[in-house]
Amino acid sequence: MIVASSGESEAAECRRIKVWFRFVPREGWLPHDREGLWAVRVGEDTARIRNVPFLQNGVAQGDIVRFASDDDGLHWAVGRVEASGGCTIRVLPVPNGPLGRSANAVHERFAPFGLGGEAFSDEFPLVAFDVRADADMTGIKALLAQGRADGWWHYEEGCVNDAWRNA
Repeated sequence: MIVASSGESEAAECRRIKVWFRFVPREGWLPHDREGLWAVRVGEDTARIRNVPFLQNGVAQGDIVRFASDDDGLHWAVGRVEASGGCTIRVLPVPNGPLGRSANAVHERFAPFGLGGEAFSDEFPLVAFDVRADADMTGIKALLAQGRADGWWHYEEGCVNDAWRNA
């Protein structure tokens, strides 16, 4: 269950919905073709994403997306209408590397940057990080590159912006 942060009112929590994204599964990746993300409704057909996507590219926590509801009441994303300025970066520890299969060890390495994020599961310790617009993107990118070079992890950029690209 997602608990409202101190900045969210009870009314906002009552507007919480799940927005679903469809995509083509990537070869060598998880076999899923959809992902549901928690969101808070901000309009009749728009919602602000409230968690970090593990699978869906092109969206970050805090983005506002437009959705269409189907006959079963599911809300399907049809596009992003406002970017939050943040990025989504995913890190998967190398199982036989120095960190083992530890999502906690990945979190510890990035703790100095104050990144929010969560782990997919114990069996698949993929960590999805929310990199806010004011984060030290140069430092984060340097750590990502160093960790990859040292055999700690693999990583991918799920959603990036110009500030990330230019860091």
